[in-house]
Amino acid sequence: MVKALTFKGDKKSKKRKRTTEPADADAPSKELATTSSAVATNEDDSWVTAEVPNDVSGPVIFVLPTEPATCLACDANGKVFTCEIENFVDNDPGTAEPHDVRQVWVANRVAGTENFSFKGHHGRYLSCDKYGILSATPSAISPEESFLCIPVPDSSATFSIQTQREKFLTVDTKLSKPEVRGDAGDISFSTTVCIRMQARFKPNLKASKEEKAREKISRKELEESVGWHLDDDEVKKLKKARREGNYHEVLLDVKIKGKHDKFA
Repeated sequence: MVKALTFKGDKKSKKRKRTTEPADADAPSKELATTSSAVATNEDDSWVTAEVPNDVSGPVIFVLPTEPATCLACDANGKVFTCEIENFVDNDPGTAEPHDVRQVWVANRVAGTENFSFKGHHGRYLSCDKYGILSATPSAISPEESFLCIPVPDSSATFSIQTQREKFLTVDTKLSKPEVRGDAGDISFSTTVCIRMQARFKPNLKASKEEKAREKISRKELEESVGWHLDDDEVKKLKKARREGNYHEVLLDVKIKGKHDKFA
């Protein structure tokens, strides 16, 4: 189930805790711990920076190279405009978070390609016509609604967004209000954007959290797996094996050794 977007300052509703007893009272506690960690990962609504194109997924905002910081937004009629960012730390655009649903686009890979589509809050797609004019009125994806996220050389964790006509989205800061078009011929400072995304959709971060969840195991859980009390060295040995991926082999060795010691 897709989780609704939340913004800084929103009041979080309290969830009622279920008091129903689990169906299987003897289920291993480590499974419960893993499940809890997975839920925590799925509910992570913090925002992080996309570092490579493969990171780009789910709700995103495009932070533009303007002063003050702005991002790409659209209204309910599909008009695309720049919107000033209010949520960031120490005036650092690299920490930006949305405060308005109009600033958020949902990124998805176009099947069978390296291209992305970006759907606005109103269910329509970001599009760029042959004149470089942006809109968000199409309800389906065509080449005009497909974009490449190209990493900017010598500028880590930033991208230039390329249209299918091999032009780039660029921001004009000379106007009274910055305006974005899709007709730049080359990558430059004005075509450089930072893509912020929800942490739970970032592949390497998600994998890292799941890996840490697998590594966590208590002494009690280890002793339940073995069937008797363990000394400190055995606990350290098993925890190290869990981190290194040979847990089951070491667990078997500990069991065999323990049985030999018991009946010696």
